[in-house]
Amino acid sequence: MNINELINPDRIAYDAHAGSKKRALELISDLLTANNPNMTKDEIFGSLIERERLGSTGLGHGVAIPHARLKGREEAIGAFLKLDAGIDFDAIDQQPVDLVFALLVPEHYTDEHLHILANLAEIFGDDTFCEKLRNCNNVNQALNLLTHWQDQKTPA
Repeated sequence: MNINELINPDRIAYDAHAGSKKRALELISDLLTANNPNMTKDEIFGSLIERERLGSTGLGHGVAIPHARLKGREEAIGAFLKLDAGIDFDAIDQQPVDLVFALLVPEHYTDEHLHILANLAEIFGDDTFCEKLRNCNNVNQALNLLTHWQDQKTPA
């Protein structure tokens, strides 16, 4: 699945302020409900918090990919949050997180869920790409980078 199938400008926030992991998950829940009347913020937030209880989705290097499965969903959606300052997200490297990409998938997704997460981990595992995201000035620049990440990929 291509990232541009997951995200749109309504589900991106740039230089948002969140003083905690909980607040970041609240903000990302707001983004995920944008123009989506079939889901509630509370439903999404509850699912993301429940997943975090199983273990942090903080990948390290300032990146987190909170994710959850939801009943009644027919397609995967994502949202991106660039924070104005890093927050404690219980990341594996104990570094503050400032880039958050959230993923919601239908409950019946199994292999697809893992495949999308692997793709997101590859995208956000590229330090050069993440630095470009951090240096964007607005939502449109971030969206352009996210949807064209393959073009920006650092050679192996």
